[in-house]
Amino acid sequence: MKNNRRDFIKQAVPAVAGVTMLSSLSAFSSDRNENLDSSDFLKRPQKFNMSGYAAPKLETVRIAFIGTGNRGSGAVQRMSKIGGVEIKVICDLRPEKANAAFKRIEASGQKPELVTGNPEAWKKVCERDDIDLVYIATPWALHAPMAVYAMDHGKHACTEIPAATTIEECWQLVESSERNKKHCMILENCCYDFFELLTLNMARQGFFGEIVHAEGAYIHDLLAGDFSKDKYYDFWRLRMDASRQGNLYPTHGLGPVSQVMNINRGDKMDYLVSVSTNDFMMGDTAKKLAATDDIYKQFVGKPFNGNMNTTTIRTNKGKTIMLQHDVTSPRPYSRIHLISGTKGTAQKYPLPGKISTGHEGWISEEEFKVLEKKYEPAIVKKVGELAKQVGGHGGMDFLMDWHNIDCLRNGLPVDQDVYDAALWSSIFPLSEWSVKNRSNSIDVPDFTRGSWKTNEPVDITLSKGGNTEVKI
Repeated sequence: MKNNRRDFIKQAVPAVAGVTMLSSLSAFSSDRNENLDSSDFLKRPQKFNMSGYAAPKLETVRIAFIGTGNRGSGAVQRMSKIGGVEIKVICDLRPEKANAAFKRIEASGQKPELVTGNPEAWKKVCERDDIDLVYIATPWALHAPMAVYAMDHGKHACTEIPAATTIEECWQLVESSERNKKHCMILENCCYDFFELLTLNMARQGFFGEIVHAEGAYIHDLLAGDFSKDKYYDFWRLRMDASRQGNLYPTHGLGPVSQVMNINRGDKMDYLVSVSTNDFMMGDTAKKLAATDDIYKQFVGKPFNGNMNTTTIRTNKGKTIMLQHDVTSPRPYSRIHLISGTKGTAQKYPLPGKISTGHEGWISEEEFKVLEKKYEPAIVKKVGELAKQVGGHGGMDFLMDWHNIDCLRNGLPVDQDVYDAALWSSIFPLSEWSVKNRSNSIDVPDFTRGSWKTNEPVDITLSKGGNTEVKI
């Protein structure tokens, strides 16, 4: 498939009509940009290795939030609980969303400026001199353009998932981060869930032996939300589902197992194959709703993404990862999170999480509690209970935000860097190409350009840092 990489880029990257708020929201057509050549990126040497990079310390992290419709509003509230943070700006196209986010922190004493109404206003926010970090929680198509613009204007960037929706955007993130020596942190909160942190710590200490296979997923029934008039502004997520076919949301399942397998830090993804079912639900839902509401007629006959996508990845060291994506079927929520090693196995779903060390089955609840105590991660010991009080998907969102701020304030490397953001997000367009080409294999780009061979894993040990306060 190496000879077909140029064809892949021509077919798999959609044209994005500008990077303004409104134009990007409508850029979900199936058009493909034919002016890209992936071989250009292969010729570009790494400008600077961001893996393990420690940016200069920031005693106070001054934050601008862009997008407070869904996830962003909760992030504003969480950040108001973290010491050494100054919330400077809340920016959203819709004034009511920015105001609602501000009201959630009004009692905290934070006094951010509200920037609303203008679809280009986010650029002015990124250009300001009083901002250190831009926190992006907008629709998917805006993540990469905003993160690149922020880094190019001297800001660190935190971006919601996926960090990019095209291979071109993935490379833009990498090159901007390297060029500006600014962190691009993907907000993959599932890496900070308690069982995932526990199994990562166990894996790093050799409990599972050599990890040979892992599985992750995003199985979450979002059918009603996709078609809701209120959940996603202007149906942006439905428009994506109506134009792209593959694993459109890979990072929840992929991020945690990639860290366990030291991907980008000792191993790399080699190639993948992907297969999808037909759509058996979204098209029918669109027809049913359109029969009584004209607003849904625009979605009738669209090539909706299939119910289930399964993607299999092989690594350079001969290990495998299986990912699944299903956001329409009436199935119980699951991210699977299975780790299979030469000495043991862990699996989170169906809940509760389980550990096995042999063929006899899962260890008992009492034995699990002993291991949980022995391998309790440092971050959980430090702020785990406080995180549960603050909230955000049970506390994992707060653990993620607290750790990112702690790294910036103490000049420490981040554990989810730009190479992770690009790689984990790239599975979206790569799986799309494979699905459209009878599940043929496609090479996975090495965004580290060979540095994976010498990059070291970044553990959340808190041996340095860990001094950022929490204000309940």
